[in-house]
Amino acid sequence: MSDSATGDAHGVTGDAGPAAGAAGRTVREIDPVAGAGDGTRAVRAGLPEPAKYEPTLPGPVFAAHYHLPGEPTGPYTYGRDENPTWTLLERAVGELEAPGQDGVETLVFASGMAAVSAVLFSQLRAGDVCVLPDDGYQALPLVRAQLEAYGIEVRTAPTGGDAQLDVLDGAKLLWIETPSNPGLDVCDIRRLSEAAHARGALVAVDNTLATPLGQRPLELGADFAVASGTKQLTGHGDILLGYVVGRDPEAMAAVRRWRKIVGAIPGPMEAWLAHRSIATLQMRVDRQSATALAVAEALRERREVTGLRYPGLPDDPAHKIAAQQMRRYGCVVSFTLPTRTRADRFLEALRLVDDATSFGGVRSTAERRGRWGGDAVPEGFIRLSVGAEDPDDLVADVLRALDVSAA
Repeated sequence: MSDSATGDAHGVTGDAGPAAGAAGRTVREIDPVAGAGDGTRAVRAGLPEPAKYEPTLPGPVFAAHYHLPGEPTGPYTYGRDENPTWTLLERAVGELEAPGQDGVETLVFASGMAAVSAVLFSQLRAGDVCVLPDDGYQALPLVRAQLEAYGIEVRTAPTGGDAQLDVLDGAKLLWIETPSNPGLDVCDIRRLSEAAHARGALVAVDNTLATPLGQRPLELGADFAVASGTKQLTGHGDILLGYVVGRDPEAMAAVRRWRKIVGAIPGPMEAWLAHRSIATLQMRVDRQSATALAVAEALRERREVTGLRYPGLPDDPAHKIAAQQMRRYGCVVSFTLPTRTRADRFLEALRLVDDATSFGGVRSTAERRGRWGGDAVPEGFIRLSVGAEDPDDLVADVLRALDVSAA
């Protein structure tokens, strides 16, 4: 793991100092964020050049159309195609997912599933083969059914053990979800990407659970990094958002075209809130990851807890691979209680953890995942998303709820 995984901020390097620019703007001769640590990058990501008397992060631009005399040669023509607020957010996400990489494009969407759908349905045609994980996000079976309805062959294999390698031959696109949701298995992104590319397949990685501060799929060889910004990226549980980051111009043009056709665009207020929230990403991720490890260590001592998973635990089955490609291990801990009734009593007994779906927020949440169906998990399976509460308080609440639910 790098120094940044422990929350250490690297010093800013290569700053040639400010130089006076036109119209009172301050520009820098060398990008001061290029060699910076994660905290500095998150705080500064996507900000426009400073201008006197203007806000550091301009407010949301609410516009369906723009003044457009003559030929449409400018960047903003119609609200379904582009928006200045999206532009800043897309720049910010790109700087986090692929810092220092040239030719990387980012597109934001109305939700994580909008981003997922844009990649899959823009890249695949009837007769193509797609490989999905069989233990991934709950909506993937719905995606599979729609792909098959369009004449696309779908193969599945587990995330763990790089099992998707066994069904890659002839595939057009490999979809990776690591860590997987909700089972928290991990696969080797670099190994799978190299194998897929050798067979002529594209690789997309769902980076929702890891966040770009946990891993950077493009650096590990993937063609696309895709995520739900609803979760830890924005961290407050108050917006829906998704994004796609990729470096191949032709592939990203197809993703952009799909967004235009479907109209799966975020509102400017959501985009602005997302950009504002990214500034605290490193602080939230470091706090939540450290507390998640403390919770997992405490759960490990409980006899009624089985199937405990957290990639940051040294004895977790996924830890070896996770340590090679992840810089932080995330905020989600999963485990199983003996029965559905025990799990429900545990959730009811919690005081600092909301019984709610989703994950990644500053307030801890947990749910009995089997209540939705679609996930191959035991009835007593719990997905716990660790928030930003004081670690001692949260651990005490979880242990107290286990005691109460046993009565």
